Amino acid sequence: MLIDTHAHVNFHSFKDDAKETLQRALDNGTWIINVGSQIDTSRQAVELASEFNEGVYAVIGVHPEHTHSQYVDEEETHFKSREENFDADLYSELVKNPKVVGIGECGLDYYRLPEDKTLHKEIKQKQIEVFKKQIRFAKEHDKVLVVHSRPEKGSDELYEDMLKVFEEEKVSEMRFEIHSYTHTPEYFKKFLELGAYVSFNGIITFDKTGNMAELVKLAPLDKILLETDCPYLTPIPNRGKRNEPSFVKYVAEKVAEIKKLSISEIEEITTDNARHLFRL
Repeated sequence: MLIDTHAHVNFHSFKDDAKETLQRALDNGTWIINVGSQIDTSRQAVELASEFNEGVYAVIGVHPEHTHSQYVDEEETHFKSREENFDADLYSELVKNPKVVGIGECGLDYYRLPEDKTLHKEIKQKQIEVFKKQIRFAKEHDKVLVVHSRPEKGSDELYEDMLKVFEEEKVSEMRFEIHSYTHTPEYFKKFLELGAYVSFNGIITFDKTGNMAELVKLAPLDKILLETDCPYLTPIPNRGKRNEPSFVKYVAEKVAEIKKLSISEIEEITTDNARHLFRL
């Protein structure tokens, strides 16, 4: 059995076959945690989780890209983000559902900022404020904090800001996960020292820099999780296709190869880790 700890079958790419995609994963022995990016996709994650007795769960929250309005062109999709703050009243209704296991994906994203640099400080501050609100909400409801982090190219500023937020909000005292980290080993180690779980996805199957393999080697076995981040980041051998939770097995195979363990060992270890972190 495997657990895809970070999927987006609640996104537009799956509008015609979300339930079928989830059922296909379940039939293949894979459980799924669908992650929201704003109130609509958070609601959809909860609604999808409620359709299944077991094996489908939800994380709810506001992605940093949605804290200001912008055009986003991601792998497999493009959309206009709608500016959203974190409305605790709206999310308080959703968090009552027993299938909600985390808050997020929240965090910081400095990768795509407007050309007008006079807006950068304001946008970054807004992201930090919305992030802090969600950290406090996760603490209040005893849920896992699912953290997104994507820096500007060639800059460590985002990670310095994030570590400062973690210190101020005492994140080391709660359950939290760093999702899809791709930066330097230096900050990776700092997050691990704070008690973070770390999730790996299809990037490790096609990264040619060697950095992702190094991060997998550094990650303690009791802190590793698997994810797809579908519909994005499709792993080899399915590059060019829409990603889906069933493909998480290819991430497991690559982690096993890098860690020099059997696939069955990685399946057992990562599934136990996910169950423990998310209390599944």
